[in-house]
Amino acid sequence: MEADQFFEILVREHADMLMVYLRTVVRDPVTVDDLFQETMLTAWRTIERFDRERPFGPWLRGIAGKLILAWRRKSASQPRLCDEQVLEQLDRRMSQVQRLNGDTFDEKLEALRDCIRNLPEAYRQTIELRYQEEMKPVSITQHLKLNSEAVKKRLQRARIMLLECLTGKLASVGTK
Repeated sequence: MEADQFFEILVREHADMLMVYLRTVVRDPVTVDDLFQETMLTAWRTIERFDRERPFGPWLRGIAGKLILAWRRKSASQPRLCDEQVLEQLDRRMSQVQRLNGDTFDEKLEALRDCIRNLPEAYRQTIELRYQEEMKPVSITQHLKLNSEAVKKRLQRARIMLLECLTGKLASVGTK
């Protein structure tokens, strides 16, 4: 297989996960698009350094992580949402998701949506406010008339329930 075909297949498989990775730590959509393009260009230029015995996703996220950190240094006036440790933690989480059964990212995303729909109402509402409405925890406390500790606990418990649900759903995909 030629290098350009190999690269195209790998990019198709990992583009959605790379966008999730970038959007997790960069809020500006234009910057996300720029970083995505720069990551892909850098990956294309250095594809000969990629070890085919290793997973492509972490290698691609490693490139993106370095570009994010460089962008953060250049835009020091921007609030810092991440550092190298946060990027490493995020990469580990994304690697866990990639290892779950499910042929495509969309299949995994649909399983997550189903898990969210099945959360108990209080947890579902808190998750939706945080991630769909992109409300800050402070705003959620005001909206739900709860104290900040209650919102933190709801989010924490909801994330645990979602992880368990998603792991169970995707494990059953692999056994069908």
